[in-house]
Amino acid sequence: MFHAFDNHPANRPPGRAQWMAVLARAPLSMLEPALGEHAKRTPQWLRAPETGLMMVQGRAGGTGERFNLGEVTVTRCALRLAGVAQEDAAVGVAYVLGRSHRQAQLAAVADALLQDPAQQEALDASLLEPVRLHLAQQRAERHARAQASKVEFFTVAREAGGADGDEEEEE
Repeated sequence: MFHAFDNHPANRPPGRAQWMAVLARAPLSMLEPALGEHAKRTPQWLRAPETGLMMVQGRAGGTGERFNLGEVTVTRCALRLAGVAQEDAAVGVAYVLGRSHRQAQLAAVADALLQDPAQQEALDASLLEPVRLHLAQQRAERHARAQASKVEFFTVAREAGGADGDEEEEE
C-alpha cells in the first residue's frame, strides 16, 4: 500500500512525485489550515474537480502476474492559481481517493505552490512534514492492531503438544 514515496530522504528537498503522493493521502483537515489564504482564493480551472472510477491492480504475493483487483472512486482536477501571470503560473494537479472535490482542489493548490522554489521549504515544513507524521502514525496504529490479532502457530502447537505430554506422564 505504501510506496517508496513515504520514505522522505533527509537533507534533500522532496521531488514532485514525493509531494504529490503525500498530498494525495493528506486529510482535508490538514490541508485547509496549512494553505491559509491560498485555500480561499478561486483558482483558474484547467479541469474542474470530477469524480470517476479507476481500476486497481494487484499481484499475487507481490511479485506474480498482475490481476484486476477492483475499482476505486477517485477525484481529480487541474488548476492554475489566480492572480499570477499566465507564463509564470504553475499548473497544480491532484488525484485523491474518494469524492471530496475540496480535497482535490486543495491538493492541486498545494502542488502548484510547491513548484515555486521560494515557497517550497515553508510548505514542506508547514504541510508536508505534518502530513508525513500523521500518515506514519496511522501506519503504526494499523500495524499495532494487526499485531494484536496475530497468531503464532508454532507456539500454539508447542503449547498443545506440551499439554498432551503432561497427561501421559501423570498416568
